[in-house]
Amino acid sequence: MTIDNGRVRQMWHLLEPLHAVLYYAPEVFEEVKALGYDTSERWPSYFALRAAPLGAPGARQVASAFYSFSPRMVAEHIPAAWDVAAPEEVVAARTRGVDRAYRALIGERTDGPDLVEAAALARRAAEAAPTEGRPLAAANAELPWPQEPHLVLWQAAMILREHRGDGHLAALLTAGLDPVEALVSFAAIGAAPTEVFASRGWTEHEWAAAHERLTARGLLDTDGTATESGRALRAEVERRTDELAAAPWQALGAEETARLAELLGPLWLEVLGSGILPRETTLGIGKV
Repeated sequence: MTIDNGRVRQMWHLLEPLHAVLYYAPEVFEEVKALGYDTSERWPSYFALRAAPLGAPGARQVASAFYSFSPRMVAEHIPAAWDVAAPEEVVAARTRGVDRAYRALIGERTDGPDLVEAAALARRAAEAAPTEGRPLAAANAELPWPQEPHLVLWQAAMILREHRGDGHLAALLTAGLDPVEALVSFAAIGAAPTEVFASRGWTEHEWAAAHERLTARGLLDTDGTATESGRALRAEVERRTDELAAAPWQALGAEETARLAELLGPLWLEVLGSGILPRETTLGIGKV
């Protein structure tokens, strides 16, 4: 049975917060601070935590894989991150941090039957995710699986998230949207306030230049809002992203995907209710 795009997108919405604990949980910050990273702001640990499965990549490779960040911003943190700690140390620290964070968030349910079942289903989906042309998904898929069910669930969420993200970049490239244009066009449809996208490090001049390019293509009005053509292009990007993210769920099957969605619901609520994640991000979850 075919998995429709609505279900594919729902699985992203459910899994994204479970994966994103890595970048916001105080327990993870404690682990990377012990390695020597500055945790007074988010970005030094973010770049290290996300890029570490790639080995010790340079700034160009990370900017390419992450896409939406200004290359200057990436260069502020990469490759300097590997002078603080080796990538394998960062990978180990993130596992320890997520272990502690999940235990704090969901307590005794870390070993409960529902979580064990959810972890097994999510792992099957993650193992079915094709990784050709998807560097971040492939790097995370190559890591050994942990034994504890809650860590299996988190690693599966990470692989599936990066699998979708890698596909999203392919959709943006096909749509002819460079990294800053991708952000400007997303802000133009109301995915998040423009100031949220400032976290990606682009200058006002670069943002304005992207605005001019998109306006010349008929995708933006002069006030920065998307035209009908601009909204259509962004809808096509999201549709194509869903299609490119569907393979793991096709492999899992409609019935077991629906069961996983049911099992993830309470965990999703727990993470969102914890308050550790920001209310608005550049991902536009709930708005696209």
